[in-house]
This record gives sequence, C-alpha cells and structure tokens, in this order.
Amino acid sequence: MFPGVSATHSTHMRAALAEARVALAAGEVPVGAVIVSAQGDVLARAHNLRETRTDPTAHAEILALREAGRQVGNWRLTGATLYVTLEPCPMCAAAIALARVQRVVFAAQDPRLGAAGSRLQMFAELAGEWPVDVIGGVLEEEASTLLKDFFAGRR
Repeated sequence: MFPGVSATHSTHMRAALAEARVALAAGEVPVGAVIVSAQGDVLARAHNLRETRTDPTAHAEILALREAGRQVGNWRLTGATLYVTLEPCPMCAAAIALARVQRVVFAAQDPRLGAAGSRLQMFAELAGEWPVDVIGGVLEEEASTLLKDFFAGRR
C-alpha cells in the first residue's frame, strides 16, 4: 500500500467495490469508480458497461468522469479524487489527467494495462502539465479477488 491511505479512502473504495459488484451481476468486468469533490461530496458512481453498451470506452472511470462533469457543470474536476477498483488503463489515465482530477486512489494493480505504475507511468509522465497524485493498494485484496473470480469463471 502506498503512503497516504486513510479511513476516508477505505470508505470511498468500499463504495467503488459496491459498484464493481453491480458490474459483476450484469456480466461486466467488475470494476467500479466513485468521484468525490474536494469538499467530500460524492459527485458520481459508475461501473463498467462495455458489454451492455457495446462501447469500448464505457470504462467505470470514463462514465464517472462524465457524470461528475454533469454534476458540477464543468469538465474541470479540480480538487476531486477518483476511487477505482482497478488501476486505470492509458485511456482512463489520460482522461483523468485532462479532467484535472487531483488524486486517483486505486485498489488492484493491472500488470497488463495499468497506467499508474504497474505497466506505464502515465501520471508521472504528465505531472509537469497535469499533476495527479496516485495512491494504490487500498482494499487491494478484495478487488483482486473479485477480478480473479470473474475471469476464472470465464475460462
């Protein structure tokens, strides 16, 4: 687990895990996301809907970013924290940085497509232009188990 993990991070990650379970029940890869404002208000909750929407961009993070933008009436989510059960992929990492999200807190690492340190260092690469703090490993075991069980059932 990275430094900076708090009880607040665990609470919001549990909400993201609840979204991941909704995705699982719908036959989607169990990834959930929650965006919280700098003031601590939940702006958006989302889960993967790629299969349901037949949309390759319908990742939990992208859907949550869209909803949070609608909620605040601005695409800039300055000061917000995005909680997600799986390390963001390159597409999501770029969208997160472009949305000016201040912090990403993720649960499970993604050695295949992770862009927050596992495979790529996109947030570090973009730090000069769009800094995003990253905290990983929050409730990692729970998120990893959901994902492993989902993919084991597919094999």
